[in-house]
Amino acid sequence: MNILKKLLRSLPALLGVALLIGAVYVVQKEFRHLKIADISKALDAIPRSALWISFGWTLLAYGVLTFYDRLGTIYAGNKVSYRRVAFASFCAYALAHNLGFAAVSGAAVRYRLYAHWGLTPLQIGKVVAFCSLTFGLGAGVLGGAILFTEADTLPMFGAHVPTSVLYAVGAVMWTLVAVYVLISKFFGKFKLFGHDIELPNWKMAAVQVALATLDVAVTAAIMHALLPPTPGLTFLRFLGVYLASYSAGLVANVPGGLGVFDGAMLLGLSPYLEPPTILGAIVVFRLYYYIIPLFLAGGLFTGNEILLGGKGFLAKAARVTGMHGLSELSAPDFAVTAATGAVAVCGCLLLSIGVIEAKPDFSWMDPDFAEVAETAGSFIPSLIGAALVVLALKMAQRVALAWGLTISMLLIAALYTISQGERLWVTGALIAAALLIMPFRSAFYRKASLFSGPLQATTALPMAALAVCVLMLAAFEPHVRWLDNDSWWSVILSPDVPNSLRASVALTVGIGMVAIGRLLAPGRVQGLAWGADTRLSYAALGAMPPAEADGMVWGEANRAAIAYRRVGKVLLALGDPVGASSDQTSAIWRLRDLAVQDGLDPAVWRAGPNMLKIYADLGLSALKLGPDGLPDNSDAEETTPTSRYLVCKVERDLKALLPELPKLTAHAAAE
Repeated sequence: MNILKKLLRSLPALLGVALLIGAVYVVQKEFRHLKIADISKALDAIPRSALWISFGWTLLAYGVLTFYDRLGTIYAGNKVSYRRVAFASFCAYALAHNLGFAAVSGAAVRYRLYAHWGLTPLQIGKVVAFCSLTFGLGAGVLGGAILFTEADTLPMFGAHVPTSVLYAVGAVMWTLVAVYVLISKFFGKFKLFGHDIELPNWKMAAVQVALATLDVAVTAAIMHALLPPTPGLTFLRFLGVYLASYSAGLVANVPGGLGVFDGAMLLGLSPYLEPPTILGAIVVFRLYYYIIPLFLAGGLFTGNEILLGGKGFLAKAARVTGMHGLSELSAPDFAVTAATGAVAVCGCLLLSIGVIEAKPDFSWMDPDFAEVAETAGSFIPSLIGAALVVLALKMAQRVALAWGLTISMLLIAALYTISQGERLWVTGALIAAALLIMPFRSAFYRKASLFSGPLQATTALPMAALAVCVLMLAAFEPHVRWLDNDSWWSVILSPDVPNSLRASVALTVGIGMVAIGRLLAPGRVQGLAWGADTRLSYAALGAMPPAEADGMVWGEANRAAIAYRRVGKVLLALGDPVGASSDQTSAIWRLRDLAVQDGLDPAVWRAGPNMLKIYADLGLSALKLGPDGLPDNSDAEETTPTSRYLVCKVERDLKALLPELPKLTAHAAAE
């Protein structure tokens, strides 16, 4: 049973890996006779007018997204000015589009900004839920239309699945959208897993559906405008390919659907267009819709903090919302979000550098240095790019070593690219990313497993594997330097390279990336059994020890701690962490790690408003507690410094926790 549960929890990740492998297969098949020069020609062939039209669709697409947040704030009961909503929407979506659902989402940015503007945690949660649901409604409307009219255009499915099945799926999609609007009209409020759910009124729900449909159509138009007129490729058929590809990217849960979206688009459009033309359009589409907005959003958000006075503005927001810990918590959260996105983009940039530009001319260099540079080719930057993708994931987990290694990798890559003379814009992007994350060392506080204890086999083995991988790649490089683009992935995809060498390079890079991930994984957390010594340690932090507890976990610096109890499948913290405020956030993350290690869900009883943002980052929902210690189901949403919350995964754990709350409240009263 435990094995089955672990498999079910790992199912999304396994599905993502399967989709990524399938995408690699598709790309390899389409690249078999493709040269890098062909993609450059395809990019040059895109008319200037098409670039401007696509850019206009991009502006409209992000403009439509602002109305998601506008409706969301109205639904939450705290209407925010359109100027503020547009700013929050652009920053949130630019990050969410690039980072994917498993890494860092736009919810953190929305929480930060809307808290400044007076929304309570519950209201912000409503805005986030409203925006998250809206895309699915638009996909349902258009997906149903495509399944009834152009089902044969869908990649991998249209030509092999019976038409009746596709019609049935389309009918289900339309039915779900209709049911959502009807429930909004006739019910409005209902209970789900013991929690009250309030839908928007039916008029707002209908507008939500129309807005979502427009959003999906306009976003598809960005890439459609970049393709040449092609017989048989109507906009509706292209929309079917786009929807299937975008959905596959979402399911794969990789940043920006990288690889999965591209592979599905290649497969779906291959009957109409040549691969170089498709890839040229994908490159510009990603530049317009992903990369440029990401850097603009990061710059705008940072500038906003500077112009509004940093801590002074945060203190004002704290007074408005009652969230007095906001000034200490929000900046690191945004730093992690922005750094993860910037590093992931730089990693992808270095991975694709051979496609963006051909091998540079080294004749201007000293012959000895030129030989070394030519030998390295694109092998070195593409390997650094792969490492940066792994480092971005570890930075999202706030690992300090990942922060240091990322800066080093970015600067090394910048020095390498500047030495080639022709890629100064790449150098500028790498240096800008390094400068962006340098000031936020304090946001990355978790020790890596490499430094979390004495050297053990679980650490020594990845270190040895990584060293062997580096040596093997150095040995492989001279055998493939004749390729137009000698990045490691081009070796794997090239039909002109022996299969044994392709397999060896793929295996070596894969093992190296896994080794880096294992070495940079957060160190294993050890909980301390509750006893006389732990009670004294807890009391020394300036708080009254709870009478009933099972254990305690320290923060990374051993200056803050959380007492906890095990309640069924939940590791329940008995209040916020106590001790030094600088170490409290790491104590929360270590509680979460301890819960994951033991196969439990983290939760917090009697959490104060100051730490709700951190709990939200863990994927937990906050329910305000009433005077009786139970969740308050009234409509009162006022947040004060004395407000207390139950923070948990409501849909899974609330039912199990409810019987324990009166007992905990009675113990607290007795103390």
